[in-house]
Amino acid sequence: MSLNTIPVVDLSEFLTGGEKKQKFVFELGKAFEDVGFVSVKNHGVPAELIDEYYDAVKKFFALPRETKNNYEKVELAGQRGYTSFGKETAKGYDAPDLKEFWQMGQIVEGEVLPKSDYPDNIAVDEVPEFFELGEKLFKSFEASSRELLRAIAIHLGIGEFYFDKHIHNGNSILRAIHYPPITSEPKSAVRAEQHEDINLITLLVGASAEGLQLLNRQNEWLDITAPEGCLVVNVGDMLQRLTNNQLKSTTHRVVNPPREKWHTSRFSIPFFTHPRSEMRLDCLASCVTEKHPIAYAPISAGEYLNERLIEIGLKKK
Repeated sequence: MSLNTIPVVDLSEFLTGGEKKQKFVFELGKAFEDVGFVSVKNHGVPAELIDEYYDAVKKFFALPRETKNNYEKVELAGQRGYTSFGKETAKGYDAPDLKEFWQMGQIVEGEVLPKSDYPDNIAVDEVPEFFELGEKLFKSFEASSRELLRAIAIHLGIGEFYFDKHIHNGNSILRAIHYPPITSEPKSAVRAEQHEDINLITLLVGASAEGLQLLNRQNEWLDITAPEGCLVVNVGDMLQRLTNNQLKSTTHRVVNPPREKWHTSRFSIPFFTHPRSEMRLDCLASCVTEKHPIAYAPISAGEYLNERLIEIGLKKK
């Protein structure tokens, strides 16, 4: 197993403008075409807020199972509130991932949008700070992802603000994941089976333990390491689809720790940047050439999300 430090970019350069902005665009675009993953420093998400949210996350998952189950709303297909252990399965696999998780969705501003797409977020009576901290972190992640997508849009030559209207009040998700301690010989060496993310881009704050790996073009699994204080950001399938495979949605997984660390939990907080349901994911004309013909059928973001939620077992047909 090789140790891999993914490319590091500095978001403050993009915000500075001028030559530094162009440098950031080039470096981000190259990383997303070659690797699909990047570390971002000076990302604007406050470290103190991340730490406070992690504390609230740990308090929630430490609650009794019966208490947590009160916050599981099966009819919401895991899009809000709690999803219990073993419910989500990677596309193409039968065994469920060894995790439980919590999801918070968009805090809609300035519009009235259908509850079917935007159900209410859920507060936890036993951990009252969980909800408020989650809302703050959601908006902070969203602001950072907006700047990253602006850089991507420049790289693609489609206009800096192309994604702005699509992600405003989009279906983004803040997820808090708990991988419990391993108490007996596992059937698999994997806590979360290999998969690609559904969305446009994913922003991930440093997990509480190692285990995240990506599959490179040589078909090798590489441990992902990021410098202290960085976000790990990767391309999702929606963006790969929109760019006709120009940007790479890289396969990744979470593996079990060494036996001496089986007794430890792993926590992870990804932010999945989703567009509004009506956004078209039809391949951009600028990404279609004779050498790279259209690889995907036309579809909307909402239709694609629905397909994938069914595939991973969170939604019924």
